[in-house]
Amino acid sequence: MVNLIGTYECKADVKGRLMVPAPLKKQLTPVMTEGFVIKRAVFQPCLEMYPMNEWNALMQKMGELNRFNRKNNDFIRRYTAGVKTVELDATGRLLIPKDLLSFAGITKEIVISTAINIVEIWDKEKYEQAIDDAANDFADLAEEVMGDASDAAHGIS
Repeated sequence: MVNLIGTYECKADVKGRLMVPAPLKKQLTPVMTEGFVIKRAVFQPCLEMYPMNEWNALMQKMGELNRFNRKNNDFIRRYTAGVKTVELDATGRLLIPKDLLSFAGITKEIVISTAINIVEIWDKEKYEQAIDDAANDFADLAEEVMGDASDAAHGIS
C-alpha cells in the first residue's frame, strides 16, 4: 500500500494538463510505471486518482458483490462512471480528461491533496470551501471516527 503525504497547489493549462509537484511525484515513483485511475469522487466535487495497484485491490473487493442484486449493480455502475486510466508523461505532467475537469469544476488553480493511498484533485476555491465548511464539524467528526477508547491502545491521538 502506498502512503502518500502532502497538499500541493498547482495550475492546469488550457488542455487540462498539470505538472505534478516534485515531492508528490517522488512519492508516486514506485507505482508510476503501472499508471493510475482517475474518477469522480463520491462525496465531494473533486477527482480521485488511484495508483493502479490500489484500484485493482478495490475492484477485487467490488468484484465480490453479487451483480444479481440491483443495488450492487447500480452502485458498481455509478461508482465506475467516467473512470479513466491516466499516466504521467515524460515531463511529469498529468492530462485530466475534459469530462472530469468539468465534473470537478477545475479551471486553472488546483489543489492536489493526498488521502492516505489516493490523490484528490480539486479546484482551489472548491477545496478551500470544503475545508472551511468542515472546520466547525471536524472536532466532532474526529471524536466520532477516531475517539474509540480501544484506539488509545494503538497510539492514535
